[in-house]
Amino acid sequence: MNKQLKFNTLFFIVIIGYGCSITMQQPLIQDVKGTHPVDSNQIWLTHEHILVDFIGADSIQPNSWSHDSIIKEVMPYFEELKEFNVNYFVDATPNYLGRDVLLLEKIADKTGIRIITNTGLYGARNNKFIPKYVQEITAEDLAQMWINEYKNGIDGTSIKPGFIKIGIDNSDSLHTMHQKLVKAAALTHLKTGLTIASHTGKALGLWPQLNILKEMGVSPESFIWVHAQAEDNNDNYLKAAEMGCWISLDGLGWELEKHIEKILFAKRNGILDRILISHDSGWYDPQKENQTIKPYTNIFRKLYPELKSHGFTDDEFKLLISVNPSKAFSIEIRNYPLDKNDK
Repeated sequence: MNKQLKFNTLFFIVIIGYGCSITMQQPLIQDVKGTHPVDSNQIWLTHEHILVDFIGADSIQPNSWSHDSIIKEVMPYFEELKEFNVNYFVDATPNYLGRDVLLLEKIADKTGIRIITNTGLYGARNNKFIPKYVQEITAEDLAQMWINEYKNGIDGTSIKPGFIKIGIDNSDSLHTMHQKLVKAAALTHLKTGLTIASHTGKALGLWPQLNILKEMGVSPESFIWVHAQAEDNNDNYLKAAEMGCWISLDGLGWELEKHIEKILFAKRNGILDRILISHDSGWYDPQKENQTIKPYTNIFRKLYPELKSHGFTDDEFKLLISVNPSKAFSIEIRNYPLDKNDK
């Protein structure tokens, strides 16, 4: 009896301990209102913009724009999303390009949509949006700044980032600044578990970024290949998917036909579970007097009917707009190696 009692007690402790471990390790999503557990049944828009200011890091003046004016312009486009029960809106505007977390919080309060903001810096367009101080500091110093935003909040607020946004100029040999950005993103991921979304374009610039991640001990499963729709060779999608990379086809606010072909390719080749889709739509530009904002609804009004006509099932569409995004933006440290035989 004593042995049986000890066994039962030990079994109970193991089960309880295992349960606590699972609970503690359950991935989270972080939006401007806080963190909550992953739910793969929610509808996502994974790459959109509310506000973008292209004036440059040396000239941008966040105090120069009016929240009330921006909200008045963009609210009709958020109202349209109610019809489609959109739950998550990932705002991909990085710092020094118009990231304004208090604006995002106000819109989240008005709409009830979970808006996700980011940490990181955008090096594309010849580093126009990189402030001068970044040239003088190390990748480690830069990462610590991003980690601080994750731990303590952005710009003196309690609002924290839900992912890392960086950007490169596409090349098979990355600019030294862009190498620094990728290294800083890798270091930030290893401390926070935030996913890295990198403005990349064609696959030419993807491989050197993934090589840096490998050297830093970060799995490609933590990386979103942004603007992957620009790639001409579909075989590179197969290679990226095999490595575990997320492939983001996010130009649906601009064109449709190319995306349909690529999504159907992904289905035929069994990599639909690595694909993200979004519009890259919006946005309010404070440098313009007259605003031209593209809607966030093409996926539902145009893409979905087209995919259905090509034999897409509701479960396959759910994979693209719910299941995959909930995995891609989960806050979870993903270490190298990726090789499934080594896991």
